[in-house]
Amino acid sequence: MAKSVDVSSYQQNRDRAHVISLWQAVFPDDPPWNEPAALIDTKLTVLPELFLVARQADRLVGTVVGGFDGFRGWMYHVATEANFRRKGVATALVGELETRLRALGCKKLNLQVRTGNDAVTSFYEGLGYSAEPRVSLGKRL
Repeated sequence: MAKSVDVSSYQQNRDRAHVISLWQAVFPDDPPWNEPAALIDTKLTVLPELFLVARQADRLVGTVVGGFDGFRGWMYHVATEANFRRKGVATALVGELETRLRALGCKKLNLQVRTGNDAVTSFYEGLGYSAEPRVSLGKRL
């Protein structure tokens, strides 16, 4: 576990600029519809308590965004600052999100990893997640 990592809910005035910067660094190839400021604004309208940040000392070092539709939970934008990777930050974030989703009655949590991102897939497998025989479909609205 990372030294003194605190996981808490996102705070707009305190965290916005840091989250945008982190997401731009961690997800440089995200498509235009994943523009960080717009994602933040949209997330804050639905279950904002599932938007979590991790801090070490007073520095924002990671994020996770969760969703819940009443049937299944979803996990998005797990991001850790490069110098804090492999130190338990993402594990702490995922653990807190799982706890909050369980409290809402969520029985299953889903996530997607881009094909070829084997290191990230291995991370989630280490936390007990497994690949499922599914076809992921999507449609831009």
